[in-house]
Amino acid sequence: MDISGLRERTDRSEITVSELNTYIKNKLDDDRFLSAITVKGEISNFKYHSTGHLYFSLKDDGGQVKAVMFRSSAQRIRFMPEDGMKVIVRASVSVYAQTGSYQLYVTSMQPDGIGALYLAYEQLKNKLEVEGLFSDEYKKPIPRYPSAIGVITSPTGAAVRDIINVTGRRFPCAKVYLYPALVQGAGAEGDLVKALDYFNESRLVDVIIIGRGGGSIEDLWAFNSEKLARKIFECGIPVISAVGHETDFTICDFVADLRAPTPSAAAEIAVPDIRDLILKVDSSHERILNALRMKADRCQEKLDMIKDMQIFKDPGKAFDKKQEDISDLRQRLNEAISRKIEYDGNRLAVQASKADALSPLSTLARGYSFASVNGRAITGVDAVSKGDSVSVRVHDGELECTVIGKKRLKGERKKR
Repeated sequence: MDISGLRERTDRSEITVSELNTYIKNKLDDDRFLSAITVKGEISNFKYHSTGHLYFSLKDDGGQVKAVMFRSSAQRIRFMPEDGMKVIVRASVSVYAQTGSYQLYVTSMQPDGIGALYLAYEQLKNKLEVEGLFSDEYKKPIPRYPSAIGVITSPTGAAVRDIINVTGRRFPCAKVYLYPALVQGAGAEGDLVKALDYFNESRLVDVIIIGRGGGSIEDLWAFNSEKLARKIFECGIPVISAVGHETDFTICDFVADLRAPTPSAAAEIAVPDIRDLILKVDSSHERILNALRMKADRCQEKLDMIKDMQIFKDPGKAFDKKQEDISDLRQRLNEAISRKIEYDGNRLAVQASKADALSPLSTLARGYSFASVNGRAITGVDAVSKGDSVSVRVHDGELECTVIGKKRLKGERKKR
């Protein structure tokens, strides 16, 4: 069927749905006004497809229309659309033949009432802040006395000259290593990232200054890169950001370990002033000398006091005193020994008296005797036989006797 002649047809011949949709699509595509229109509205039902295409609706108080922005166009915008955002789009109107619905095919987009770059800046700033990349707890301290400084900036700009001049004047013993990099335009982001990787991997420097002179938000846009921000955050070397003038702020400033208002100020922060160090050394040297003098004076006073002591004026007198002390101690020791001997002698006499009272010899002295045969005590008549030799001990000697007979006392029985 000839769709182009559908309007002129007056019969009631049937057409297919596809033919109808195609006819309407061709009508819209042929409309010069609808091929390039500017539409403003609020984004809703936004969806970012894995292919890079953007699908959403534009609405106002009276209606809404579906829209699609293909990847080739979407990758040119500097911000991420989201629901509720008011935008102005450049688009054409056509029909999606498969569903018969018309929609906008968007080729460009910008925020309504705010610049696209500024919106992208705010979006990225809020995102990284929520992730904690700006938190003070992750900021690395700047070394007080760096031996080497890495500078990432344009080799032809004023920033590198300012940094070199200030560093050379303040701390000439520090080496300055320049990594020349683009600081605006295409390729700037890649150069800045490569420079950070180089210094971080080589460990050639103690601190890094990254920056450039002032400019518009477009000029400074490379320093608002998310990739660069994450690279600064991951860098193991402290980073000082010095982008633009004092009133310029970039994402790089927030994520760096320290922000300097200008490149010159960054150099002043990175290195100490050698003149101040010399003054400090001189002051410390003078304080040390004064402390040593005071110490020497105190030692001399103590030495003079010792020299004035009596022992050094008349050493013999001190020895005489010690000799008297020794004599006194000797006398006290002898007296203590005598008292101890006397005490122990008295105790021994008492014990000897007690032992003597219990001694068999005392019993013998009272007229008793002790009889034994072959060294064994005779306890009864059965212990000896007639003719045995018996020893009898008396108090003043010993008698040798012979048994001529035995007689048992009455009433005593023979032991068995």
